[in-house]
Amino acid sequence: MEILVPLGLFAMIAAIVIVPRYFRSLEQQKLQETLRAAVERGEPIPPEIVQAMTQPVKEAKGAYRHPDQDLRQGIVWLAVGVGLALMGYFVGYNEPDATHVFMGIAAIPGLIGLAFIVLWAVGRKKN
Repeated sequence: MEILVPLGLFAMIAAIVIVPRYFRSLEQQKLQETLRAAVERGEPIPPEIVQAMTQPVKEAKGAYRHPDQDLRQGIVWLAVGVGLALMGYFVGYNEPDATHVFMGIAAIPGLIGLAFIVLWAVGRKKN
C-alpha cells in the first residue's frame, strides 16, 4: 500500500506531460485529414495554412505575449510554494520531521515564482 503514493505522484506527472501531447497530436491528425480531403476534391489550399503547418509550434501560436505574463506566472508559482510550505507546517504537528522536507520542496516553486517576478520587473524597466 505504501508504494501507491509515490507511484501515483509519478503517474500524475506523466499524465500532465503525456495527455496534452496526445490531444495535440489528435488535433493535428484531424487537420491533416481535412486537408487531405480538400486536396482529393481538388480545392486549393490557402498558403497561410501551409505556412502555419510548417512553422514550429511556438511561432505558430503567435508572437503576441501579454506584458504581465511573467508576473502572473510568478504569482502562481509563488502561491504553489506557499501552499506547500503551509502543508508542511500543518503536517509537522503530527510528523515534526516532515516540516523541513516540505519547506525544502516548497522552496523550488517559490524561487521559480520569485524569478518570474524579477523577470517581470526587469522587463518593465526596459520598456
